[in-house]
Amino acid sequence: MKVLIVGNWHSDIHEEVVYQAFKKLNHNVFRFTWNQYFNVQDNNSFLSVISNRAQQKYMIGPIIDRINYDLLTYARQIRPDVIFIYRGTHVFQKTLAKIHQEIKTFILGYNNDDPFSPKYSGWEWRHFIKCIPEYDLTLSYRKLNIKDYWKAGAKDVRLLRSWFVPERNYPVKLSKEEIKKFGCDVVFIGHYEPDGRKELLENILKNGIDLKIYGPGWEKVTWNEKLPENIFPIKAVRGSDYNKALNAAKIALCFFSRLNRDSYTRRCFEIPASGTLLLSEHSEDIESLYKEGKEAAFFRNSNELISKINLYLSDNSLRSLVANSGRNRAIQDGYDVASRVKQVVEWCELNPRR
Repeated sequence: MKVLIVGNWHSDIHEEVVYQAFKKLNHNVFRFTWNQYFNVQDNNSFLSVISNRAQQKYMIGPIIDRINYDLLTYARQIRPDVIFIYRGTHVFQKTLAKIHQEIKTFILGYNNDDPFSPKYSGWEWRHFIKCIPEYDLTLSYRKLNIKDYWKAGAKDVRLLRSWFVPERNYPVKLSKEEIKKFGCDVVFIGHYEPDGRKELLENILKNGIDLKIYGPGWEKVTWNEKLPENIFPIKAVRGSDYNKALNAAKIALCFFSRLNRDSYTRRCFEIPASGTLLLSEHSEDIESLYKEGKEAAFFRNSNELISKINLYLSDNSLRSLVANSGRNRAIQDGYDVASRVKQVVEWCELNPRR
């Protein structure tokens, strides 16, 4: 099957892993990216910088028009069986309509964010939402959005959860230097969001627990408690360092984004896949993915968070048993990206457009 993956491609953890999964399944895969369209031009002139940033942010202007023109041209050229549009914020509805008119192809739309969240600005998702009726299949990251997609005019909607990547998320033997750098009892890796996670982390530190924090956005946070000096600076960890930071911790935390109204998140799969114990905020959704106390641990409030941390830090055998069982569940139930994409392929093959 000939597949075209379309997206921003500003990082290697979103579109790229989908691209590689299709390749792993022996499909003929192409990519169309728009991130490079916003590289500074005109000898780095100030006006060029401002113009490019404004067009990228507000998704309007000659660069956006060019992206859509080039996407249509490229689709005409390669004539793919399937077009997988990842978070299509910059794609026009009229572009997809023309592709449908001219090419017998199956168009998928996927978005890991919640475009219907009341906490987002409407303009941010205007192109994506307008395109929903053009998608032959809309892939919903979370159960909550399924009804939203139907209401927005979707032809078909299926739940496609996020995933772990076996080549990135796995148990690894660390060197003494890596243990010294990343080692801790509890780790949280994730962005700052004003949803209560800061207060929970402060309480962990207040209880004298060895905690490390990594992720973007924390540099602007004002802390209520005086934190240990070794907490700072809080920076993001990426690539192999992300996996090492998970492996070096005894327990890894997971919080749900209120901005995206999440009931699970990608780290619910990455943490168990790394072989580290997952201690996650509780939801009925995540309870359907792992057996509580056997494959993962959950907390419902600050007191339970502290008690669960103390329980699993005090019992190495129990912690290892739950962590290993969680990893086995992630593997056996196909929480990896290739298994997710294999399901997408099956949905595509069932569609009459192809």
